[in-house]
Parts: sequence; C-alpha cells; structure tokens
Amino acid sequence: MTHASARLEADYNTLPEDVQDRFTRLMEQADIAGPHDYKPLMDQIALLVGLPEGDIRECACSCVCSRIFDANNENAHVIEYGEGYNLGRHQCPRCADWHRETA
Repeated sequence: MTHASARLEADYNTLPEDVQDRFTRLMEQADIAGPHDYKPLMDQIALLVGLPEGDIRECACSCVCSRIFDANNENAHVIEYGEGYNLGRHQCPRCADWHRETA
C-alpha cells in the first residue's frame, strides 16, 4: 500500500467563502496572539485549510498569489518580519523560486 504525501499548500481562492472568512479571522487573531494562543491558532488554521501543521502564511508577494503554506518550509522566503506582530510577510516556495522579493 502506498501512502499519500501530506499537502504542502492550499489555495485560498478555491476555499469556500465561509472557510475564507474563518481563515482570515483566525490569521488576524494569530497576528496579534500571545505566546500561549499562537500555536493553537496555527493548529486550527492548518486543520481548516487541510495542511498537516505549521506556521501558516498566505503568500504576500506582488503577483497576488493565493497559496497558503507553512512558513517553515525551507524554500519559503521572508519578505519582511512582522515588527510588533507575529506573521510578517512571506513568499510561498514557488513564488520565491520564480520571483524572489525584498521589502
């Protein structure tokens, strides 16, 4: 028997509208969450969009990519750290490979 590999990204635009709304609300909460609340919020977000776990981000590059991914992926790229916030701006691995951005 072969095992399916875990999904590494999701597409925000293909999520149902109610899931998009919940994703956005949870990401806003995670951005300002304290240390005890951040990880449980990330776990909820990962479960919501079908990712196994991680430090979830939506691609923030200028091409208006709609990928949701784990920012801990070695191929993801930090555009800008979140000064005073948790999330910062990150590029998904594909965009980082195709057109790496800087702040």
